[in-house]
Parts: sequence; structure tokens; C-alpha cells
Amino acid sequence: MVQSLDNFTPEETKLRDAAARFAKDVVAPRVSQMDDNETLDREVLSGLFENGLMGIEASTDHGGAGSSFMSYILTIQELAKVDPTVAVVCDVQNTIINAIIRTYGTKEQQDKWVPLLTGSELASFCLSEVNAGSDAFALKTTAKKDSNGDWIINGSKKWCTNAREAGIFVIFAVTDPSQGYGKGVTCFVATKDEAIKIVGQEKNLGIRAASVCTLDIDDLRVPAENVIGPEGIGAKIALDFLNKGRVGMAANMVGLAQGAFDKAVSYTYQRKAFGQAVGTYQSIQHQIAAAATEIETARLLTYNAARLNGEGKNFTKEGAMAKYWAAGVASRVSGLAIEWTGGVGFTRDTGIEKYWRDSKIGAIFEGTSNIQLNTIAGVVQAEHSQH
Repeated sequence: MVQSLDNFTPEETKLRDAAARFAKDVVAPRVSQMDDNETLDREVLSGLFENGLMGIEASTDHGGAGSSFMSYILTIQELAKVDPTVAVVCDVQNTIINAIIRTYGTKEQQDKWVPLLTGSELASFCLSEVNAGSDAFALKTTAKKDSNGDWIINGSKKWCTNAREAGIFVIFAVTDPSQGYGKGVTCFVATKDEAIKIVGQEKNLGIRAASVCTLDIDDLRVPAENVIGPEGIGAKIALDFLNKGRVGMAANMVGLAQGAFDKAVSYTYQRKAFGQAVGTYQSIQHQIAAAATEIETARLLTYNAARLNGEGKNFTKEGAMAKYWAAGVASRVSGLAIEWTGGVGFTRDTGIEKYWRDSKIGAIFEGTSNIQLNTIAGVVQAEHSQH
């Protein structure tokens, strides 16, 4: 059973509407400049915190909104309609960083870190490496204990989102290589330190204002109390929240597709060719109808995965399906939006081409589309092998 499009709680509706207002009033005027400068505007970042959008599921005791995963999904969708980059920034903070510490952190760790994450400090998720992307746990970064019981981390991390603005880093490192692939990995939380060096920022096709950086970590000292979860379960932690992150990325792609669709379709009814509005030609109308249907199917898949998560049910397959389908829809619809608007859409003046550039990350972040298909196939096979 899928989530009804209007079956939301008052709190969910309130947060959705707050995100929509923030996106329209604060983000929209800055989208083009942020994209050109490849820099997140400080007012946008502070506004995400001030509007309570950086700790949606965190408790009110820790400065969060104390709301639901569905509230978060609706928030991401609204932000992405205006700027998918800002939605990515919000996404990483909520579904990965905050969620890891809330779930696996001790009470003391939660009391220390969550109020910072909900109130002022952007965080970066540091898992991937040059040879550990889709093969996420082929890690070379190591952490070793010294005589004082502190951990010393050394290595290099790649594709670390939000790294330039981050004051907090969640880092995965191998603590016991004898355990073999995917085992003996531990999760650490650290504050900004001179031992964490940003050695490059990716020149990305899309989501250009989100700083995606390469980090060198040289003798970073992390106290034992900054280990998140028991030592050696880092791989489980990362996978648990990549599943939630996939649903968040699906919501981003749904919002992106809707934003591109809305802009382009409005234009087709304003622009005339051969004596009538472009959008009134049947060939264009059929493309618009098909695109609207695809957006709606992606939305429903995403809401369904969010509903399952909210009910505490397994959503591995449904989350992968939502991300896989929504990524494809976002790419197709934003591409069509450029074609519907012709030469104007191909320029950077309308912002429509940016949606297409941003859409390509949907097939890469939180596991590529092929990884999603592997995940779906694995669950389907397991389900049918039981019969």
C-alpha cells in the first residue's frame, strides 16, 4: 500500500510548507550565483539551521524538530524543486550524519554532537576513497591506537560532500585489517583539525555549490570517546544509513523533476509557434503527460519507502527501487524540459539546464543505478528462493 499524496500529519505539512517558503524566498534568488561560484551561500546555510531543517528527526531536547522521516522526505523534495544542491546539503546532514550519531552514539555522544549538528555545525561524511566508491569497503585509511588509548587516523578520502564548510567529520577507517574485506572498519567523529587537509575540490557537472572534496588525513588524533558504535562495526553503520540516504536522494530527484517540469511546461503555454502555444501541440502534450506520470510513479515509490521506514519495516528493496527509478525520471524529464523550451532552455538564463546537470548525480550518489539493480535483484532472489 503506497502513501496517499495528502495523508500527512499536521507536523509533516508544517515542515513541508516551511521548506517551500525558505526555498522560494531565500534559496531561489541565489541559485544561479551559487552555481556559478561553486560555493554555498552563507545565508542559505544559516537559514537551513534557523528553519529547523538540519535536524528534522532529532529530538527537541537536542534542538531538532522531533518529526518524522516523511517530514524529511517532503522537505528534501521542496528544496530540490528550487535547488537540488541545497537539498543534497540538507540530505547528508539529516539521513546520514545525524542519523548515525542518534542511532549508534551513546547518550553522552548524542548530548554532545547532535545539538551542534542541528544548530550550527555542518558535517561531512567521509567514507569513499579513490578505489573505494561503489566498492565501498575497499578502504585504505587506517586508525591505530597509541599508548594513551587515542586513535591516530591516516589516509585519504574522496568525494566528501560539504567538506569545505564542515566543522565536523564522520570518518570510516580500518582498525583491524586482519578481519578481511568489509570487516574491522570503525566509525569516528572528529572536529575540524589541521590534520584534516582539503587537497582538492571536484569540478562537478552539477550540484556545484556543494563542496565535494578530497581530504588527506595525516596523524589525526581522535579520543576513544569519539568512536561511534562498537569498534569494528563501521561497515554495518554505513550500510544502514546509505539505505535511508537512498530514499533521500530519491526525494531529491522527484523534487528536481517536478521543478524542471513546472518551469518548462509553464513556458510552453506562453511561447507561441505557428500561431499557437507550443504546449498545445499534441506531440508536446503527450510528452508532458508521460513525464507527469513518471514523476508521480517516482513520488509514490519514494513515499512508500519512507512509510516503510517510519513503520520500522525493512525497506532495502523499496528504497533501491525508489532511487533507481527517480534518478532515471529526473534525468529524462529535465532533459525533455530543455527540449520543450528550445534555445532558451539550452541557455543558463532560465535555470532549466541546471536541473539536467544536477540530475546526473542521482545515478551516482548513495550507490550507482547498477548497484541499486544489484540490491533489488538480490532481495527478489532471496524472496523467491524461500518458496
